[in-house]
Amino acid sequence: MRVWRLTRAEHVALDGAGALQHGGRYSPPGFPVVSFASEPGLAVLVTLRYQPDPEADYVLGWTQIDARPERAEGDVRAWVTTWLEEGRSLLAATPSAVLPEADVVLMNAAHPDAAAVPPLTTRPFSFAECLHVPPMLERFSAASTPQ
Repeated sequence: MRVWRLTRAEHVALDGAGALQHGGRYSPPGFPVVSFASEPGLAVLVTLRYQPDPEADYVLGWTQIDARPERAEGDVRAWVTTWLEEGRSLLAATPSAVLPEADVVLMNAAHPDAAAVPPLTTRPFSFAECLHVPPMLERFSAASTPQ
């Protein structure tokens, strides 16, 4: 499965170091977890939700993982904690709170299969370029205003 990640350039390693130290939305501290999105747009929306630094050096990246995620059920945080403690599989997925039509995909970086996951293929990403005011906005806004 192809998974996506929008991150600062210095955090492209798929080692779960940030979650290990601080925990994540669905994972407690003490476990190396890498969070991905099932869609590139979701990766952007999730990062945007946390009010990113528009001057930061972000990269949008993807990797292909040869595994199917387990579906998290019920209390997702408790389910993920048990999944990590048991080391059952490489991936787990749950619908995103930001966009429920897409999934947050968690990778247990301590799982033996994590060593075979290819590094991210990345490209630079700029919120300033992505979210600038489109040149046609004024024209379209004027056209939709009743005269």
